[in-house]
Parts: sequence; structure tokens; C-alpha cells
Amino acid sequence: MSGQGPFLPYGRQTIEDDDVAAVAAALRADFLTTGPTVEAFETAFKARVGAEHAIAVANGTATLHLAMLALGVGEGDVCIAPSVTFLATANCARYVGAEVVFADVDPDSGLMTPATLADALKRAGSRRVRAVLPVHLRGDVCDLPALRDLAEGVGAVLVEDAPHALGSVATFDGAPHPVGDGAFSSFASFSFHPVKTLATGEGGMLTTNDATLAGRARSLRGHGMLRPEGSDPWWYEMPELGFNYRIPDVLCALGISQLAKLDRFVARRKALAALYAEKLAPLAPVVRLAASPAWSDPALHLLTVLIDFEALGVTRRAVVEALRSEGIGSQVHYIPVHRQPYYQARYGSLDLPGADAWYARCLTLPLYPAMADGDVDRVVEALSAVLERR
Repeated sequence: MSGQGPFLPYGRQTIEDDDVAAVAAALRADFLTTGPTVEAFETAFKARVGAEHAIAVANGTATLHLAMLALGVGEGDVCIAPSVTFLATANCARYVGAEVVFADVDPDSGLMTPATLADALKRAGSRRVRAVLPVHLRGDVCDLPALRDLAEGVGAVLVEDAPHALGSVATFDGAPHPVGDGAFSSFASFSFHPVKTLATGEGGMLTTNDATLAGRARSLRGHGMLRPEGSDPWWYEMPELGFNYRIPDVLCALGISQLAKLDRFVARRKALAALYAEKLAPLAPVVRLAASPAWSDPALHLLTVLIDFEALGVTRRAVVEALRSEGIGSQVHYIPVHRQPYYQARYGSLDLPGADAWYARCLTLPLYPAMADGDVDRVVEALSAVLERR
């Protein structure tokens, strides 16, 4: 099979001529940063997801940090994050001095569940839990109403970590909810890293329906500066420390152009995912797609399969290397964060069997809009051949 096509990474951006033209126009405009294109991107984004406010920032990690700051999370507080996520979900709590309690996940979907959150709340004990950060892993949506009810029961709020889920929709109580609409959370956080559904290079967005929280996040994005109404035009005040988390106009110009294509990107991702489901079916039960909750209609950012490496008598590394030799990239999402040296040194060893079971079997295969149907065939044929040789 070697040499049958170009290398297929697990994910990549789709940049077209009109995207390039939008960036070129922004470069010729009066503002390269902190200009009107930022606000235009925010306006288009909040309309798309159905939120009342959107705050564009430098990157996805910055969105989570700003959410913690805007909510007033700090020393003595606890945040709960799933162990199966990128490092930033937990790190944002530590940036503001809060402690992290890791929640386990469903071993077949990788998602925080009401049961795993209830267990984490129990382990938090009498400490003050301020925020719960469910992660919409791969693009599938967590059970937000149930998680919100549990969080509110201890005086906490939800902050949705949703970089994978732009374009995903969940149906709760018979009503569709686009991820980011703020119906169940104080904030939703998005990332526009190149492998995400919408790419701006770097960049992120916070959405919320709370005007006070939105105002705090905007101030903290720009060093904590405020310009009191009626003051001199050069006057500014800094009542609290903020950060330089601003995003340039040129990246927002790309974001606006990409956002106009979101329906096409989502439709293509869904079509490719359906094709993967069909082609992978003969490999069951040793290979199967990650589970998707009944309420979730995902715009998958990641195409993750669960492989029973032990039953097959093969290591994941051997499979990854064999696929790469055929020009096919893959990745692991994620190493459980509670296993990271920093968190083990701080909290000791934790027994989270769902997270460990997920990690032992997960492998992410190529998925991005520019893929052809034949690329899915190529990936599945290569994976089948690798496993059959074992």
C-alpha cells in the first residue's frame, strides 16, 4: 500500500482562496489588532451559536484562564475537570491558585458523566467547589442538564470546555441546543487552533449569556483596563490585574471567512464519520468507534476508535508506526491528566479506571473536510492490514 497517496495527518486546516483574500484585506486595513474586525467576528460567532455575548481572545487556553478570573475563582477553591482532556482544562484552575479534583470518565465515550461528577464532588469533601469543567470530547456533548444540577447543588457553575464541539448540537427536553448557547453554563470556551473545525492559526472565543461576566472577561483580556464613561479620551484605569489576551484583526478576518463555511465543514465531517462507521464495522468488536450519547449530534473534531490492543497481541506504538509507514497519521487523545508528573506530585496517585481504560484503547484517525471518500477507505484498509498481520 505504500506510496498510494499523500500523507494523511489526523487533522488539518482547510484554507481556501477567499480565506487568503480576507486576511490580505485585513492586512491592508487601518487596524491590525484591537480593531473593528474583532468585534465583527464576535458578533458573527455569538449569532451562530445563539449566545448573548462572545469575547474573542488570543488562544483557547486564554479563554479558560479568563473564565476562571471572571468568575472570581482563586485560592481555597476547587475546580473539577475530567482526566481525559488536554492539559489546559486543569491548568486554568491552577493559574488562579485553585485546586483540581479530577473526575473519571465513561470508558467508551471519554466524557464526564453525572456519576463520575458525583464521585468527584464526594472526593472534594467539604472544600468549596466553584466550577465544573465538562469537556465535549471529540465533539460529543456531555449531559449538561444533569451536570449543571449537580454543580448547582454545591454552589458551583459549569464552564464548558468546547474546542472540539463547534457546530455540535445536543437535544435536551426536546429542544436543540447548539454548543455555546449558554443554556446550561456560565461560559463556553472554544479554540481555533489549525486542527479545529474553524481555524484562525491561534485564537479562541468565550461565550456567555451573563453581561457582567462578559464585561469582566473583556476587561481582563486587555490588562484589566477600563475607560470610565465621561472621562478624558486618553484616560484609563486598572482596578485589577489583567492580561494581554487580545487577538489580532487579521486572525479575526480569517475567522469570519471560516465561520461562513462552518455548515459545509460540519456536513463533510459528518459524512466522513458515517463512512468510517460503515467501513470499520467488520473490525468489531476489537475495533469500534468511540461511543456517542443519544442526545448528541456531534460535528466531530476527532475520529477516535477504541482498539483492544491486548486481545490483538499488538502495542499501540506498533500500530501507529505501521500506519505512518503507509502515509497515515494518528494521535492519542489524551494521556489522562491525573497521570502527569505535576499533578501526581501535588495530589498523589488516583484510581480513575474509566480514564485509564479509555487511554489504553484510544487512537485518533484522520478526519478533516478536505479528505476524499477514498481516503477513508485507505485508512481503514491500512488499519485492517496492520491488525491482520498481528
